[in-house]
Amino acid sequence: MPHLEAGFRKAGAGKGFGNFEIAVTINVVVNKDVQAARDALKPGIALYVGGMGARGRNFYTDHVSRQGWEGDARKIQDLFLGGKRHEATAAVPDALVDELALVGPKELIRERASAWKASKATTLLITGDTNAIEVMAEAFL
Repeated sequence: MPHLEAGFRKAGAGKGFGNFEIAVTINVVVNKDVQAARDALKPGIALYVGGMGARGRNFYTDHVSRQGWEGDARKIQDLFLGGKRHEATAAVPDALVDELALVGPKELIRERASAWKASKATTLLITGDTNAIEVMAEAFL
């Protein structure tokens, strides 16, 4: 939020959350086995955090680091860029997956979706199967 608020101030009068679109992509995996749902997303997170860009020039590494995961992000990147993709995937913490995605049984996803309802996000772009989309639609009714 501080970065957005600074940008609004710099842009001048009339700029703010009232006339600004915030679209957020959320991976949603519906599965009664929470760990299996997390594990399904870890390879993609490892790829983005570890391999999308060069060392020192990776938006996703920087983004996750700013969210408080700097040590984990650097470890994932070091492993990934070192050719150890499986180890990079294993280094993705469960708690990071939980911050970046909604995973688990329908009830847990509905409960955790309440944080997105309360956020400044104006559009949620849901990635997942039709079951995930249905669960999210139900959560926002």
